[in-house]
Amino acid sequence: MASPATPGDREKVVSKLPGQLRQDLKVRAAQLRIEIQTAVEQSVDIWCGLASTSAAVDTSGADSFSTWLPVGQWDTFKSTAADRKVSLIQGLAQAVQVWLRANPAPTVERPEIPRRIIVCNQKGGVGKTAITAGTGEALAEDSGALYPVRVSKHFAALLDENGSDPLTLEDLPGMGLRVLLVDFDPQCHLTKQLGYTPLPMDGDSLTKHMAGDATGELRDLIVPIEEERFGQRLHLLPSCNDAFLLDVRLSGVRAREAALERALAPVETDFDVIIVDCPPSLGLSMDAAVHYGRRRGNEAPGSSGALIVVQAEDSSADAYDLLTTQIEDLRGDLALELDYLGIVVNHYDARRGYIATSSLQAWMDIKEPRVVGVIGDLKEQKEAVRLKRPLLAYAPKSDQAVGMRALAREIS
Repeated sequence: MASPATPGDREKVVSKLPGQLRQDLKVRAAQLRIEIQTAVEQSVDIWCGLASTSAAVDTSGADSFSTWLPVGQWDTFKSTAADRKVSLIQGLAQAVQVWLRANPAPTVERPEIPRRIIVCNQKGGVGKTAITAGTGEALAEDSGALYPVRVSKHFAALLDENGSDPLTLEDLPGMGLRVLLVDFDPQCHLTKQLGYTPLPMDGDSLTKHMAGDATGELRDLIVPIEEERFGQRLHLLPSCNDAFLLDVRLSGVRAREAALERALAPVETDFDVIIVDCPPSLGLSMDAAVHYGRRRGNEAPGSSGALIVVQAEDSSADAYDLLTTQIEDLRGDLALELDYLGIVVNHYDARRGYIATSSLQAWMDIKEPRVVGVIGDLKEQKEAVRLKRPLLAYAPKSDQAVGMRALAREIS
């Protein structure tokens, strides 16, 4: 049946579609960045223009489906279905099936040079590890499925006096990238939070590869994050407590600022993005991380660089000043082109009053680097850590998960 035309010269049509076919249509339309009504309009046009009837589609269990089509198109479709002696439900199912085959899912765009993101702040407790894991998880989600994402290019609306979140949600395809999370912190928080055991002190480790004392291949230390939603795209390089000695080990290494890059070079081509969870330090290990995140030749600005995690309180501002001073010194001393990917305000809770809201405003007032994410201080992250599971697998629809996806897109 059809309803009167809308101002846009469309009319509402109601039919039925099998559930899986409807989901495939929704996902493919999102992947191609078109509206579902446009996809159905194209489907009907293609089907009506075919020289013969398409292969039959199993429509058992079909549920109600409605959309808006150009005025008159549904009448043409009904006439064609009658000529071909198929029901409207069967005809629509065939039309959508034909459209899906004519419009395959786009391939994931992979960077020519693997992106390198160093997540840093010399102050401990700001949540660098949670941001490292959450960003990597968001980048690795299945490109053939839809996930809720907070849609916004700015975060000023988070200063709403009532503490409410006025930003809209939209279901978008996962980014489908191959991601390596590097636990570069001797405390091994990232390793433990994801449910893995730190590497043994008497075995091979990233520290030994950086110091030139490796006993095997670095690739052999990398483990997959075993969650179905990441489909073998998300991996972890676990840490080892020997990283506490890294600064001492690096003091005698040639070109020590390039030690992390030399260690990771053999595995870079296996991944699209490498995210380094940096230690709360301003020592030689941080120098090596900054060097690793620098912009390389022929690499577009903003592809790699530093993602700085802070909290909405004064001590984070002091730590931020120390970190950026070190980065600026290295940029000058070593002639590095290091891009700031942005600031993430983590553990934010407007209910803490003036200190939190005024501090957030102060971060917002910084124009370079700008705030690219505000992540709430909610229970789901703590629960995921306790259960040793990735946040986006444990609570994929939580506000924190939604915010991580927005952050991942904001820096992509």
